[in-house]
Parts: sequence; C-alpha cells; structure tokens
Amino acid sequence: MAGGKQAVNNSKAVVREVRRLAAKLHLDVAVEYSVGRRLWGAKRKIDVVLKSPTSGKILGVECKGQRKSGTAEEKIPTTIQDIKAWPIEGIVVFSGEGFTTNMRSYLISTGKAVALEDLEPWLRLYFGLPLVHED
Repeated sequence: MAGGKQAVNNSKAVVREVRRLAAKLHLDVAVEYSVGRRLWGAKRKIDVVLKSPTSGKILGVECKGQRKSGTAEEKIPTTIQDIKAWPIEGIVVFSGEGFTTNMRSYLISTGKAVALEDLEPWLRLYFGLPLVHED
C-alpha cells in the first residue's frame, strides 16, 4: 500500500480500516449489524454500516480481504447478490494480493465494489463530503 503501510490482507483488517476511515470522515458506524435472515434461515449481518449524522444517508459495507487465492474470492458473486436483499445501499470493499485480476475486474464491473485504497474518495462522493483534490 502507498505510504509504506502494511497490506490489509484479511476481512477483519479491512473492517478496521473502514472503521478508521469512517472516524476520519465523521461518519457513524455499526459493526456486524443484523438485518433479517438469509434464505436458509441464518442471520444476515452486514460487516459495517455507515451513516452520515448530517444527511442521514446510510451505506452497508461488506469487507473482504485475502492474502492468497482461496475461498473469499469464491464467495464474491454470492456477496454481490446478497447485497441486493439489503434494505439499504451496499458495497463490497476488498483488499489483498489474493484476488485475481479477473476477480478485481469483475468486482469493479458490478458497480457494487471498491478497492480499499480507493474507498475514501468514493465515500466522500457518496455521502456528499468535502472533496480532496490530489495535485
């Protein structure tokens, strides 16, 4: 990652980074927010729910991190489908070297996924926060 930061390679680390960014942007945060049940009866939980205290706008965030190729990548299409069942808008935030180029391309093509390193400007636009311009 830029600036010498250690790579974020697992879902818990992605959740921590999303929470850190939400605090920086003064957004309210709920973690592991229960929202109904899945088809087979399991509780549906959203990894992180962000809310603007000024506008009331809400966004659900599923966090996926993967150090090497494996099961997180295989679950992505199901995650994108699951977001459609939420009562709020949602995205997948992903990070880690384990996502193949094809999966990264798929994620971005859905319009429902953002790489962790691109999340801050995305959230600024979504929540109508002041934009930061890079020179």
